[in-house]
Amino acid sequence: MFPAQKLYQSQVIEIEEVISLLLHFGYRRQAAITREGEFACRGGIVDIWPLTFELPLRIEWDQEQIKSLQSIDLPSGRSFWEHTVAIILPLRPGGPKLPRPGFKEDFPLANFLDIKFGDLIVHNRYGIGKFCGFESIRATDKPQKHLVIEYAGSEKLFVPVESMHLVQKYSAFGRRRPSLTRLGTKDWQRTKQRIKSGIQQFAWQLLSIEAMRKVQSKTAFPRQTPWKRELEADFPFIETPGQKRAWQETEKDMESTRIMDRLLCGDVGYGKTEVAMRAAFKCVVHNKQSAILVPTTILAEQHYLNFKKRLEKFPLRVEMLSRLVSKRRQQEIIADLGNGRVDIIIGTHRLLAADIKFRELGLVVIDEEQRFGVRSKEVLKRLSAGCDVLTLSATPIPRTLYMSLMQLRDISVIDTPVENRLPIKTFVLEYDVDLIRQAILNETQRRGQVYFVHNRVEDIEKVRARLIRILPQELNLGLIHGQMPAAQIESALRDFLNGRINVLISTAIIESGLDIPNANTLIVDNAENFGLAQLHQLRGRVGRFKRAAFAYFLLAFKSAVSSDAKKRLAALIEHSELGAGFKIALQDLEIRGAGNLLGTQQHGFVAAVGFDLYCRLLRETVEGLRKIVQK
Repeated sequence: MFPAQKLYQSQVIEIEEVISLLLHFGYRRQAAITREGEFACRGGIVDIWPLTFELPLRIEWDQEQIKSLQSIDLPSGRSFWEHTVAIILPLRPGGPKLPRPGFKEDFPLANFLDIKFGDLIVHNRYGIGKFCGFESIRATDKPQKHLVIEYAGSEKLFVPVESMHLVQKYSAFGRRRPSLTRLGTKDWQRTKQRIKSGIQQFAWQLLSIEAMRKVQSKTAFPRQTPWKRELEADFPFIETPGQKRAWQETEKDMESTRIMDRLLCGDVGYGKTEVAMRAAFKCVVHNKQSAILVPTTILAEQHYLNFKKRLEKFPLRVEMLSRLVSKRRQQEIIADLGNGRVDIIIGTHRLLAADIKFRELGLVVIDEEQRFGVRSKEVLKRLSAGCDVLTLSATPIPRTLYMSLMQLRDISVIDTPVENRLPIKTFVLEYDVDLIRQAILNETQRRGQVYFVHNRVEDIEKVRARLIRILPQELNLGLIHGQMPAAQIESALRDFLNGRINVLISTAIIESGLDIPNANTLIVDNAENFGLAQLHQLRGRVGRFKRAAFAYFLLAFKSAVSSDAKKRLAALIEHSELGAGFKIALQDLEIRGAGNLLGTQQHGFVAAVGFDLYCRLLRETVEGLRKIVQK
């Protein structure tokens, strides 16, 4: 969690105390500031460029009392805004570290999942130990870097960097830490052999699932068409390598006679929708229909507008089914869907109703699968029988992720951000009215917009009234939540999209899909009550353009936060880099536990050797049994 220092006009505080604090917070002292994270001091003035300010801040003293706080223009030194209060946040939680020993770019750490000093790790041949950093050891003519692992009895194992592929972080999705393995015994080999024997039955079950998939077949979609090339050429952004690879893999599946069941995993704003749009287009130009299933009315509306705009030059019909559409209009769309007059239908759970019929469905796209319950998924199975399925997710649910890791579902990962995308600066802080005011004014003074998320409909109107009291009158505050009439939600969203609303106060209804490039500050109230994946989705509402973005997660009372909530919020700060969604999904799995993912026996096996090695052993067993069957 982040500490914070509040400075205000007429405050009695020595200038040396502020300088000491800034150094502790990780700010760099310079002769003159030129960039974020620096400060300079001359006489009774301190210039600082705080992490959460668009412009530098000048603090002027009169003896031991702060005389003024002003945002300034660097080249001219001219003052822009006067502040009564300014809150300074550190560059990172807890000071210097909205370096780890040995972790340098030249090390082959692709197999590591954010391993930190003191973490448990698993060596394939020697077992579970504790990571103790790196040391240089003279094994030949010159010293070489070795990873140091401590085992039971404080015995050390030194692993050369070229053998680091044998080492993985220990993750078991349980509460209890395992005992360290004893070196020089056969304990580890016996553990591995016991687990190999125990997972054979589970491996047979997985092979039967794979066999059922291979038995099913469908008509392959043809390859190139002039329209397809035209659509791809019209893409308004530069295609990233990750997008390109994901589309090629999806297209190859669609051109096969084997039914596609592909998970497309990419962080929020990384371009999953474009891949889905191309897949839907490929389907409908060959006289089949596409269904895009989304969890919220807001996301349905956004997809509908994007699909309509992107496909407007082609003679295709795109429609939407959600509560934003009148009952009479819904009946018209459903009738046209049944006789083939609608090519692409985008909808919420309404698409799963019994009255929905297709003339010939060729593709089902499921956006944010983790938001759909068991009953919905049973309907989905019937809906998608015999057609291709593409699932999109920034943070896949444990079972989906596991099936993909086990290669029982095909997976594509978009791991490259779009051009000029910046990481979102993430803070976890106690609720503070001055902080909220400062964060909102910082954003609106650069003509940006703000999301304020409060996930309780009962008192959200009180939150709006409280914000009105502390903010300038010229700011326009909008409000939406799931219990409002559809027309009001739609009207408020359009006003926010068009810039007529400065601050949108909302429940978590905005967490999926809303794409407003000018909104680059997010404030989440009572953040301890949200799930990790949900917090990451909310954070993805900002930072969708090339401007610096800020996410503030506020806690009601830090002392009352549960241990799991602390882990979720710590993971959110730890994984704030671009493309963190896949790591967050794994972290979420570890915090929440595997649940019914594997069953009690298999969960015990995971605890014994860690999730990664368990997956390796299971995969080896599956491959061995597959060879036996083929003979």
